[in-house]
Amino acid sequence: MKPKPRTPAAAPATPSKLAKAPHFVRIIGGQWKRTRLAVADKPGLRPTPDRVRETLFNWLASLAGAGGGELPGWHCVDAFAGTGALGLEAASRGAASVLLCEQDAALVAQLQTQKAKLAAEAVRIERGNGVTALERAVAGSLHAVFLDPPFENEALYAPALRAAARALRPEGVIYLEAARRWADEELAALGLAVLRHLKAGAVHAHLLQSTADTAA
Repeated sequence: MKPKPRTPAAAPATPSKLAKAPHFVRIIGGQWKRTRLAVADKPGLRPTPDRVRETLFNWLASLAGAGGGELPGWHCVDAFAGTGALGLEAASRGAASVLLCEQDAALVAQLQTQKAKLAAEAVRIERGNGVTALERAVAGSLHAVFLDPPFENEALYAPALRAAARALRPEGVIYLEAARRWADEELAALGLAVLRHLKAGAVHAHLLQSTADTAA
């Protein structure tokens, strides 16, 4: 009996054939709840996970003292905006002004398109360096600063935190997203202390406040 010919092994799937995760995130709450935000296929672009954003905005709403997760009248800066998920979430929940700062021209164009689609009058978009934008902010003017720099560029973190701390109003907060938990001693050297911390996968989410406010 002749041996049966072997069936050729299936070729390994090429990247183009592999199932891809959806390239969008959703606004979780507020007037634009469930709105999709496109996620460009760019190195280092890492939108804050839904679970983390939901927890963050629950934290912020408790500080705002408003029902329904709202942030009425807040002034915010999303210093490394990327998809705009953090800043647009704040605007969706009633923030009075939100600056989205982003260096990548294609991402800026995408943010402009999204702003127009939402008719987001409280949102301003600026192409440029997030640290510089915070350094230009009026001291003591911001309720919340969102800091989500590329994980691989840790040199950005300290200057961004320093500039954000100067721009905070009394009892204002900084959201810091990083690949590691920042030590209390590191933050204290910048005049900051941890109010909340959450680890979700590779993400460490910190809610920070001035040490003067936490002491009070």
